[in-house]
Amino acid sequence: MPVKIRLQRHGKKGKPFYWIVAADARSKRDGKYLDKIGTYNPNTNPATINLDVDGAVKWLENGAQPTDTARAILGYKGVMLKKHLKGGVKKGAFTEEQMEEKFNAWLSEKEAKISAKAGGLQKDADEAAAKAFAAEKAVNEARIAANAPVVEATEESADASSEEE
Repeated sequence: MPVKIRLQRHGKKGKPFYWIVAADARSKRDGKYLDKIGTYNPNTNPATINLDVDGAVKWLENGAQPTDTARAILGYKGVMLKKHLKGGVKKGAFTEEQMEEKFNAWLSEKEAKISAKAGGLQKDADEAAAKAFAAEKAVNEARIAANAPVVEATEESADASSEEE
């Protein structure tokens, strides 16, 4: 029974939400699955991925083949690196502790990149909001300035007519 690690679509139309599952290759896209490994939400920026790294590595070591999209997600979260490092431990290239140290260093670096991207996106959104506020303020001031002379002219004409009487 060939096993694939793939995405199973959930969510409503236009708002996809995916489960990352290990399933029999012959089953339907949204059909029965053997194990739910995690979730993937592409609607957020950056995309939200919750993944059981050890469970995914276990399935990969047992021969499961990820689809292209699932492989990209697994690589993004470090599953492919951890599988590679575990192969090095089996061959005796380094110890289990060294493997964990390398993986955790990579993971912390990756988290820093993701938080920097999220911070940059927040900064851009704040700047866009500030520009929109400044533009709206300028429009309001122009509208007030355009209406102000008309109000003054009517007061002056009212004052002039009262002085004539």
